[in-house]
Amino acid sequence: MNDTPARLLRLLSLLQTPREWPGSELADRLGVSDRTVRRDIDRLRELGYPVEATLGVTGGYRLAAGAALPPLVLDDEEAVAIAVGLRAAAGQAVAGIEEASVRALAKLEQVLPHKLRRRVRVIGAATATFRGDGPTADPEVLATLAATVTNTERVRFAYRDAAGNETRRNIEPNGLATQHRRWYLVGFDLDRMAWRSFRVDRIERPQPTGARFTPRELPATDAATYVAGARTDRGSKLYRVDITIHAPLYRIAGRLGEEPGELDAIDSNTCRLRGERDDAPEWLASQLISIDAEFEVRDSPELEHRLREAAARVTRALSHPR
Repeated sequence: MNDTPARLLRLLSLLQTPREWPGSELADRLGVSDRTVRRDIDRLRELGYPVEATLGVTGGYRLAAGAALPPLVLDDEEAVAIAVGLRAAAGQAVAGIEEASVRALAKLEQVLPHKLRRRVRVIGAATATFRGDGPTADPEVLATLAATVTNTERVRFAYRDAAGNETRRNIEPNGLATQHRRWYLVGFDLDRMAWRSFRVDRIERPQPTGARFTPRELPATDAATYVAGARTDRGSKLYRVDITIHAPLYRIAGRLGEEPGELDAIDSNTCRLRGERDDAPEWLASQLISIDAEFEVRDSPELEHRLREAAARVTRALSHPR
């Protein structure tokens, strides 16, 4: 193997296997002399790779843990395994590693050869993992959006609201965040000239435009804070809602405000509203009463108080008819 860079990469790949390699075995694998192996080991050390050597009959070379993570060299099978694992982690939105898993997935899929990217998709489609309740984001969509955030590149996509209506969006992406095990993209909507958050499971066909932009100042500390509702351009107090409504989703969608929270179908005749709102709880109470369907409210003292007040008014009106 006369190509020095290729030989160094091959040597690095061997050393990243968790074992000790006798110099003679490395020389046989690389088709070079023991002296060349020693010289190549010195080159790797100069590049920052902590290669240790042990003496004796069973001694040899191995790659030790260093102060910083050096670039890794992966063979095809390893790259596919890591990409599949990252896609699964991204879909799970595991607390503490969700953003990191998507960034790593975006970097890896960007450099995967086409044949390996295809294998990753086939394996991912054939592998079942527990997702929990509710819809999940497509890892390919997540990777595409993460790349546009990193590259400060405008992105276009189709977006479906809770009622299934589709609109086209042209966005300057700011960041990705998770809340209640769901992914959100935060960005500046160029058509509406306003900041918006988008549920990633409702984003379809994202297309990076190639147009770079200068990031605007987000009206919140970061994307996660924006999604949580603590926005500097809104002064209303947030309150939690968790409501099961015994009516089909299509009957409820669009009737509970522009940003109703997480409205999802439980089955064909039941849906659930969860999230945090900054509108008036008395307004939401009146809307719930007007939908002509049974519902149960949990974990929302403000809304429950307004509903009790409304029920008391109805009771008084029935007891004292004019």
